[in-house]
Amino acid sequence: AVVSTQSTGITNNLSTMSAEQETKSESFAKDLDVTMEGQESSGKVYRLEEVAQHNHAQDMWMAIHNKVYDVTKFIEEHPGGEEVLVENAGMEATYAFEDVGHSLDARDLLAQYYIGDVHDDDRTEKAATTETDEKGCVIF
Repeated sequence: AVVSTQSTGITNNLSTMSAEQETKSESFAKDLDVTMEGQESSGKVYRLEEVAQHNHAQDMWMAIHNKVYDVTKFIEEHPGGEEVLVENAGMEATYAFEDVGHSLDARDLLAQYYIGDVHDDDRTEKAATTETDEKGCVIF
């Protein structure tokens, strides 16, 4: 009977660990978006047409997760190099940003370049990183 109880205890612990891991996975995926969506609004709203006008190294904006960032001062500091930023200058760059797999630190760093939100008529769907399956795995 003792072995049976220990065995049940182990099973319960494994179930608990699995549920905790699942919660952490879902939380992590949501945190990726929260870092972007949790940005306090500046109150300024930009159309993508306006973002597109800021498309060179001396004046560079991009839209990521429906937020607009002026990354002009970050160009020389970007660890991935200047070229990738220039390729996405003045564009809706959510896919390019997520495709690289930026860390939470990179997302936090991006927040200092936030200047406003994308106009409702130009907003894109949330990135796939916020969707998880029943096991907590990110769906792309």
